[in-house]
Amino acid sequence: MVTIGALWLAIILSASGVWIASAIVWILLPHHRSDYRAVPDEEAARAALTAGITPGQYNIPHMTSRSELKNPEALKKFEDGPIGFLTILPRGVPSTARGMVLSLIYYLIVGLMVAYVASRTMAAGADYLAVFRITATVAWLCHGFGVIPDAIWFGRPWSAVVKHLADALVYALITGGFFGWLWPTA
Repeated sequence: MVTIGALWLAIILSASGVWIASAIVWILLPHHRSDYRAVPDEEAARAALTAGITPGQYNIPHMTSRSELKNPEALKKFEDGPIGFLTILPRGVPSTARGMVLSLIYYLIVGLMVAYVASRTMAAGADYLAVFRITATVAWLCHGFGVIPDAIWFGRPWSAVVKHLADALVYALITGGFFGWLWPTA
């Protein structure tokens, strides 16, 4: 059996590789620039949202229970629209450093999960492609598939989900490559 401790270098290098790839994807590549659109009359929208709204998640129209749909006025709000979900962040320029650190921590946790599954399913000396296949699959599931419910339930555009899954596949291939390369031989 392979211990997770024997995979520490693969965990760290795969997380670092994914962190670098993620930075390249989000900073240099153009494919995510169309994921978000501007609202019409942004200044009016900003003014409306500034009135007493605090950081958090919101939905419009807001209901506390589905039983409110029996009320014709509440039902009309849905028929007239808009229907949406909104996340408000604290004021000020969002911290890139904080996001970069938290994403690296996330990638380390994914690497740890990948190491756990791989260490429980393969022995030392396993073939590179066998290790690559298992670890890349687990990494793809971790990096990519959690966003699908956002499209199903919260209206995230499927085009953004597909791009996210493609990015996650790149991250998974990097992870699988490091784990296959650094897999213990004995």
